[in-house]
Amino acid sequence: MNNYAERLIQFLKERADSDERQAMEQYMRNQFVFLGLRSPVRRVLYREFVAENGKPQGVVAVARELYGQPEREFRYMAIDMLSKVVKKQPREMLDFYEQLIVTEPWWDTVDLLASTLVGGHLQLYPDMIEAYNKKWIDGKDIWLARTAILFQLKYKDKTDVARLFANCEKWLDSDEFFIQKAIGWALRQYAKFDANAVLAFVESHDLAPLSRREALKHF
Repeated sequence: MNNYAERLIQFLKERADSDERQAMEQYMRNQFVFLGLRSPVRRVLYREFVAENGKPQGVVAVARELYGQPEREFRYMAIDMLSKVVKKQPREMLDFYEQLIVTEPWWDTVDLLASTLVGGHLQLYPDMIEAYNKKWIDGKDIWLARTAILFQLKYKDKTDVARLFANCEKWLDSDEFFIQKAIGWALRQYAKFDANAVLAFVESHDLAPLSRREALKHF
């Protein structure tokens, strides 16, 4: 194991909070195990660790080790670390992000990976969008499809609107809650920049009630 990652893992495990752990596991329907370190606490602890140990020299290697731990907080921390260097990664890094997306996926990790890591990477390498978007949106994995729908979430007025609408259309008939939610969320986010386009899309398509409600939440 990477020495830096090993020290960090031990550091956080020694500060686990059993009371918070129970609440966090219940919130996530007892699907995953936690240390009981909520985000503000986890970030303070990481700053303390960095003050004593310095910043990681090989962020990707450390993140890989953290993501392999069963406790969910290590995955959040790995994503935080990777987000700080997302603009410095080679093209091949997208395959690693894809691997992370399908590793015990749930909204808590997938949404961060989609909007920050995948979204940031594809801004850096836009020529990769077509192939990966097609693979994800045409596939059967709902979490990769959710990623395709959400990766432009932070693109603001630089959003490829035709792609956004096409991705939503592809999964309009899905009864998957997390797909319906993603469609509504992506449309609501883009409505901040072109409300008329989103309204026209919603009114001309048969969206699931959840998707429609989310898309029009701020109208």
